[in-house]
Amino acid sequence: MSDANLHHTPLDALHIELGGRMVPFAGYSMPVQYEGIMAEHNHTRDAAGLFDVSHMGQARYTGDESALEKLITADLTALQPGEQKYTLLPNEQGGILDDLMVSRPDADGVFLVVNAATKEADFARIAKATQGKGTLEVLADRALLALQGPKAKDVMARLAPDAANMVFMQCGHFDLLGTGAIISRSGYTGEDGFEISIPAAEAERVARALLAEPEVKPIGLGARDSLRLEAGLCLYGHDMDETKTPVEATLMWAVAKPRRERKDFPGADTVMAMFADGPQRKRVGFTMAGAPAREGAEIVKDGNTIGVVTSGGFGPTVGGPVGMAYVDTEFAAPGTEIEILVRDKARPATIAKMPFVEQRYYRG
Repeated sequence: MSDANLHHTPLDALHIELGGRMVPFAGYSMPVQYEGIMAEHNHTRDAAGLFDVSHMGQARYTGDESALEKLITADLTALQPGEQKYTLLPNEQGGILDDLMVSRPDADGVFLVVNAATKEADFARIAKATQGKGTLEVLADRALLALQGPKAKDVMARLAPDAANMVFMQCGHFDLLGTGAIISRSGYTGEDGFEISIPAAEAERVARALLAEPEVKPIGLGARDSLRLEAGLCLYGHDMDETKTPVEATLMWAVAKPRRERKDFPGADTVMAMFADGPQRKRVGFTMAGAPAREGAEIVKDGNTIGVVTSGGFGPTVGGPVGMAYVDTEFAAPGTEIEILVRDKARPATIAKMPFVEQRYYRG
């Protein structure tokens, strides 16, 4: 996609003003970094970082929720007002079409946040499957900000005190700097933090006010990637996609127990059979020395190919290269020594338990 065809978030001018280095991402012009990935990563781990994630898809679904539930792996009957769940959108073969957040900030239906690259397909799939039973309202006029890091709570306590009282995966409607916001205590960094949905027209004003707080700096996609990688969190289209099931991706925790028992989600027979028998391959973490192994690098053991890297990079908090991969299950145990082909040279690596950095979500 050429620069002329890229979409822009409501904060585009602010990113450029702040010196953001803009790159194409999921059809949008997005900041990859401001002062540098390492500095931004460390600042988020130590204080609070503000991320623009307005490229994500936002929507509200109202009506017959059983029609929506049939498409995903969450149990919507158990989703209480003020709660949010991570869930999956499987295909008929059990592959993962997308991962998304579904929340109930009020009694009027559910609020969805889906990935940027898949939002059009996701919303079309949901609208078609629920036609005549419910209404999917795509909220194209909203922005989404993520305030992440151990001091995010201090900022929120000053600006929206009621929101700061939530625990991990709670959500609701709050007044933030004079505008109505849907805020959840969640994020994609492994740190405590908040995701903030606001009208697009208010995005720049709210972002500037957040950045004026002493703890907060703007953070780009580069640090977002290194933070989520250290936290062991999947990136859609890389660590999971429609060729991988929740079992292989080690995401069965996102398939609610009643849905497993009823086998009433797309691809359930395939997924539950694989869950019972065990998968032939699994998503794992790995560590290594030297230069990081990148996506697509081949993994070998005793001269035989056993897997492939799906995400890799330098972990600033870990102090060395980390990554995720899919390997044959017999080699998936932490501590297993492997080799990864980096520029056609076999480099030693070790299967490692994830997350690489302790997740610090606030659970009360």
